[in-house]
Amino acid sequence: MSQNMRKRSLVTGGAGFLGSHLCSRLLQEGHDVLCIDNFFTGTKDNILHLMDNPHFELMRHDVTFPLYVEVDEIYNLACPASPVHYQHDPVQTTKTSVHGAINMLGLAKRIKGRILQASTSEIYGDPQMHPQHESYWGYVNPIGVRSCYDEGKRCAETLFFDYHRQHGLNIKVARIFNTYGPRMHPNDGRVVSNFIVQALKGNPITIYGNGDQTRSFCYVDDIIEGFIRFMDSSDELTGPVNLGNPGEFTIKALAERILALTGSHSRLIYTSLPSDDPTRRRPDITLAEEKLGWTPKISLDKGLERTIAYFDTLLGNADYSVTTST
Repeated sequence: MSQNMRKRSLVTGGAGFLGSHLCSRLLQEGHDVLCIDNFFTGTKDNILHLMDNPHFELMRHDVTFPLYVEVDEIYNLACPASPVHYQHDPVQTTKTSVHGAINMLGLAKRIKGRILQASTSEIYGDPQMHPQHESYWGYVNPIGVRSCYDEGKRCAETLFFDYHRQHGLNIKVARIFNTYGPRMHPNDGRVVSNFIVQALKGNPITIYGNGDQTRSFCYVDDIIEGFIRFMDSSDELTGPVNLGNPGEFTIKALAERILALTGSHSRLIYTSLPSDDPTRRRPDITLAEEKLGWTPKISLDKGLERTIAYFDTLLGNADYSVTTST
């Protein structure tokens, strides 16, 4: 712990969607925050409001290279998280997950600090168990177009648990389900942001397949609360722990809600499903409820209203075209 008793927290990918919200929350909790990002998907716009805070520091760095800093704890969020971005350079995506994990685990080992891995529900692939419990090993295509992300995150989990078993490292592995909210990139290929942008612009809402595939959508503030509680939990709770909203909605139902909330007259159009697109996705959050006292608080409608307001303001300043994925 630092001499002034203010905890020093490192957030990799700290200028991204989740990372920027986490940096804000940690500062509110009284931490010194070191944000590192290579700005492939992150943006300084997400953290401009933090730049004048004397307890916030920004460093341009790629986690595939070693990092030598003095901190007390590490939140490892660095990795493109949407299909459009992680498929842009799939080799680099895998390197970010695997080499990034090795480098951050090495740093945690040196400083003898706690480290949290932002893993993903993509660990479960196109699941044959529903809802998905942490004990489920998943059903993943190891050579598909999504594998750079799916298998990269799976390998990162392997590394975390091997460092824990071999070196006694204090680890936390969180499996994050679909998350949405302000500061999502408007062209990141995620279904919530793309539907909202298309609706606000009056463009057709693009749905893959017939729209019957399901997802569970968790508002960003709820996920950040889960991170904080998990990081502060006992050493014995290593995870993996599912963090997501167990409410399950079809993609078509999501589109209809967004149309209603925006008052848009955009029409729905349907196209073919992408390769390896999961048909159902819903977290079993019993473990998080029992061990962390955590459950999502923000309803889908309330979260969508806040997110729509953000994009409405953003689109007043810029023009975006979007490609939809889930």
